[in-house]
Amino acid sequence: MYSSHTNLLGRNARSAFGTALIASTFAWSALARAQDSPVIKINAEAERSEIKVTPLRGGVSMLEGSGGNIGVLVNPADKFMVDAGISISKDKLSRALAGLGPAKVSRVVNTHWHWDHTDGNPWLHDAGAEIIAHPRTAAYVAKTERVDDWSYTFHPLAASGQPKVLVSTRKQYTVGGEKIDVVAIPPAHTDGDLYVHFKNADVLFVGDTYWNGIYPFIDNEHGGSIDGMIRAADLSLKMAGPNTIIIPGHGPAATRAELEEYRAMLKTIRDNVAKLKGQGKDRDAVIAAKPSADYDAKWGQFLIDPAFFTRLVYDGL
Repeated sequence: MYSSHTNLLGRNARSAFGTALIASTFAWSALARAQDSPVIKINAEAERSEIKVTPLRGGVSMLEGSGGNIGVLVNPADKFMVDAGISISKDKLSRALAGLGPAKVSRVVNTHWHWDHTDGNPWLHDAGAEIIAHPRTAAYVAKTERVDDWSYTFHPLAASGQPKVLVSTRKQYTVGGEKIDVVAIPPAHTDGDLYVHFKNADVLFVGDTYWNGIYPFIDNEHGGSIDGMIRAADLSLKMAGPNTIIIPGHGPAATRAELEEYRAMLKTIRDNVAKLKGQGKDRDAVIAAKPSADYDAKWGQFLIDPAFFTRLVYDGL
């Protein structure tokens, strides 16, 4: 059964991901030339994109096309969501959710504070959903926050979209026959990351601690670090069994073997950068040394290019 799901995800999710991300790559390149923020271009891509729904297992689906990956568990009484996407996608996301069944969304878990995972909170709350997040996520979306690496300042979410149910360690839910673990992660991508594990379906949403097939963004300014990302991958591997479907924050659904490959990539590049930094080389010299060269052909072709990723690793050590 898992093999058929894996083939479906490999064929459909990767195709959708590739199309959307290639478009985003061109947008990012144009953006870099214009000295503009990627947030503006990613919003524009979300405005253009349709929402693609990929059934996973046990009533859980993955929705793509509104920033980060979104998860939805459907049962006759309600829907349980992982992440809220970008608000500009409201109408298209509403239609996609309606296509999964008539039940309303009762809960939304934010895996972290970034806008492409939280911007839809207000309209979902206004439609009846409870918003769940880490305390640090709640703090960030309640005030003005600057991400210098994106050249962008985020304003507070509307009060209705600010999370009221806070998870600092672990919280469990039962929705229909599905048991759900919401688990706080030690600082990794940010200092307010959460995992969501649909235990019966064996589908694990890990947010932006994992970007499948591409170098990840690390929010050093908000508690993230390369070492934290490696620890988060280790935690994901402990939580995942041999047949777990692993859903990254960006990129196609993954297997355990793909997550192991990602973890090895992070560790090798981290060690390469640390060695050069330990020799007294400044950031520009480390970037020029190309410590990620063995991985760039596969991992460095999309949003975070090799130089950008090396800078993030260097700054986080």
